[in-house]
Amino acid sequence: MSGLKILMLNHEFPPVGGGASPVTLDLCRALVRKNNRVDVVTMHFKGTPRFECIDGVNVYRTPAIRRRADISHTAELATYFPGALGKTLSLIAENRYDVIHCHFMVPGAPLGYVVSKLCRIPLIVTCHGTDVPAHNPDRFGLVHKIIGPAWRFLARRIPLITSPSEYLKRSILQACAQANVVVVPNGIAVDQFPPLPKTKHILMCSRLFAFKGVQHVIEAVKDLDCDWTLDIIGAGPYLSELKAQARGARVPIHFHGWLEKASSEFKRLYGESSLFVFPSLAENFPTVLLDAMTARMAIISSSAGGCPEVVGEAGLLVQPGDVAGFRDAIVRLIDSPSDRARLAQAAFDRAAQFSWDHVSQTFLETYHKLLRVRA
Repeated sequence: MSGLKILMLNHEFPPVGGGASPVTLDLCRALVRKNNRVDVVTMHFKGTPRFECIDGVNVYRTPAIRRRADISHTAELATYFPGALGKTLSLIAENRYDVIHCHFMVPGAPLGYVVSKLCRIPLIVTCHGTDVPAHNPDRFGLVHKIIGPAWRFLARRIPLITSPSEYLKRSILQACAQANVVVVPNGIAVDQFPPLPKTKHILMCSRLFAFKGVQHVIEAVKDLDCDWTLDIIGAGPYLSELKAQARGARVPIHFHGWLEKASSEFKRLYGESSLFVFPSLAENFPTVLLDAMTARMAIISSSAGGCPEVVGEAGLLVQPGDVAGFRDAIVRLIDSPSDRARLAQAAFDRAAQFSWDHVSQTFLETYHKLLRVRA
């Protein structure tokens, strides 16, 4: 099963966006390696080319308003549809795609639904978390209340919705019981981090919002009497509060800001760190955990959302917001090199189950099922 022409829609695409952005690129690369054509329509951001070809993936960036690479606000998201509609229709006229694969119910699904209906092309939508009601109420709770009827209208009519986790699938069905949802996990490149000697560093990587729980880990480690260091990769509106909380900590805490995943500093931090802590209060299927697992770090994660589906038994799980629980787990692994080594190997072995070769094949089979239903 090969040779499809696939139109991929996502308002976020590297170097712009959060976790779903590199996921989309890696999926596109894997589909191209299987001899499919993949064209991407995404939002333009300052400094990025209007068109480029990345490892065989054709990327078209259309007019939009976006002020920052790491975060986009509601009004900015709304500019994706009008900016991308013309280019999307012209590409369809030129290429007549077999399937449209849209990422995010908001803002992409309205665009995908309209062009799918106009051009009679099967549509699949992948949800990633923030586009699902109640997943991130701190940031998008009001927006989802306002757009709720339109969201449910689309969810009932989209031929197939995919979710990276059973947790998010349940959330989608709670919002719209008539939605047709299947689980296809996010993938990962298992060879992306070359093995490096491990050092006494604890790593965190996240967008810096309160619901990401970074503050709970800072509270857990700041008074520890040890020779370890906490490194935090990420940017966001909660950064100033976190820096204030970290002042005077006995454990050195370094904020590295937002780093490109391909940068040498990012790869060094992942390669050299021994522990990875992910304390989020609400998650779908965090690829940042998969990244850490491929880097052979021992994992400590919250049990929120889809995190247990990613980690399985290859890490330690702590209740979200449980400062004492995170402290106990960190101290346990600091004090036990054997436990660190065992969990690091278990994490790496489990990550292999989510290789992009396997995940992209699952998506290809899903596309072909849609085509058979349409036929």
